[in-house]
Amino acid sequence: MIDPNWTSLLPPVLAIVLAIWTKQVYLSLAGGLWLAWTMLSGWNPLSGLAASIQGGIDVLGNAGDAQVVLFTLVIGALIATIEASGGVRGFVRFLERNKWVDSAKRSQLLACATGMVIFIESNITVLVAGSVARPLFDRYKSSREKLAYIIDSTSAPICILIPMNAWGAYNLGILEGLGIENALMVFLNAVFLNFYAIVAILMVVAVIFWGIDIGPMRKAEERTRRGELLWPDSTPMIDEEILSPIPLEKVEPKAINMIFPIAGMVLFMPLGLYITGGGDLSAGSGSTSVLWSVLFALSLAWMMLLWQRAFSTEELVRIGLKGAGGLVPLALILLLALALGDVVDVLGTGIYVAQVTAGTMPNYVYLPLIFLVSGGIAFSTGTSWGTFAIMLPIAVPAAATLGLPLAPFVAATLSGGIFGDHCSPISDTTIISSMAAATDHIDHVRTQLPYALVGGAIATLCFGLLGATL
Repeated sequence: MIDPNWTSLLPPVLAIVLAIWTKQVYLSLAGGLWLAWTMLSGWNPLSGLAASIQGGIDVLGNAGDAQVVLFTLVIGALIATIEASGGVRGFVRFLERNKWVDSAKRSQLLACATGMVIFIESNITVLVAGSVARPLFDRYKSSREKLAYIIDSTSAPICILIPMNAWGAYNLGILEGLGIENALMVFLNAVFLNFYAIVAILMVVAVIFWGIDIGPMRKAEERTRRGELLWPDSTPMIDEEILSPIPLEKVEPKAINMIFPIAGMVLFMPLGLYITGGGDLSAGSGSTSVLWSVLFALSLAWMMLLWQRAFSTEELVRIGLKGAGGLVPLALILLLALALGDVVDVLGTGIYVAQVTAGTMPNYVYLPLIFLVSGGIAFSTGTSWGTFAIMLPIAVPAAATLGLPLAPFVAATLSGGIFGDHCSPISDTTIISSMAAATDHIDHVRTQLPYALVGGAIATLCFGLLGATL
């Protein structure tokens, strides 16, 4: 890592500006990546270009990053297989036959409930909720932007409140590495003080029940009620052909073809954490366990379809490859985002932000500041996990030095990371939410941002009031 200074802010700022201005996520990430490596190459643009290409290749040399990219392709194969099996159609038919979902509001409640129930991993949450609810949103004329907002707001905010998943394992590992004796208890206490995550979830419920459509979301809802799924110049974040890769004449839609693979995926995650952690769930590898879980779900789906004689092995391979191919654009985005995150870490962007804001301050200022700084880092880098790794080692020692309880400082850090990640157009969770809802990514960011900012303002006030009581 070089000595961080103000120039370390330029690459993520360029990526964010390009994303909002051009609506081209690939160009935005690539531009930020090129500028970062140009800076590290003595401001030589050609050397920066060569280093950028190598930086993208080096991402795959990291096992965790490679697993995330591979996970993207495998989840594409799983989505295509479940769709081809008639699983989603069967589940939708089951809900409608039992009159559980017969309106736009109930389809929104289904998306919200799915996000809350499947709390194992944020990407899995949004993909499952999006696949299940998207046909119902289209049928009952509720906008895909609202679907993206609902599943995005019930993914990371839910996952960060649960200790026994990949998110919990990751943060518990950081806290234990900082020498905290009872890291699990500190984390559990921080859960009840994670104001942004709690507010984000409550806001989703309020939006659904009372139809609170703010600014761009209101326009998206009005457009959808006119029968237009997307704006004329919008580009969905998914190739919708993977949703029906082959004709379904010979396949009877069955809800179990979706429920069993997804249930197997959810239940296998703790087992993966247990195995990779050597018997300790909190020490397990989240990325490895997630990949194993998706592979297990895909295998289970294939075995069921072969047993039903719905498809041959050759047809299943073809469906899986087409589904994986449909998510190659997303895999490329994740590759660029990971490469940008790596070089931003080398530039010390987060460290510089933290250093600039460091100093003695009143308790009622400290917690809101930690929340906002964490949010700024997550927004700039597009990663809440990277923010946790940067800010927890700063916030925890600060609390110890001040003689204050650790949980509020941990909560402010985690809450800020979720807030910034929720607002960032270069966040992988935000990108995957756009993909799962089959909507334009920038449209999702624009419609979600007002709700996120309101939630962030409420959380800032809550942390100020909490700090005043310490």
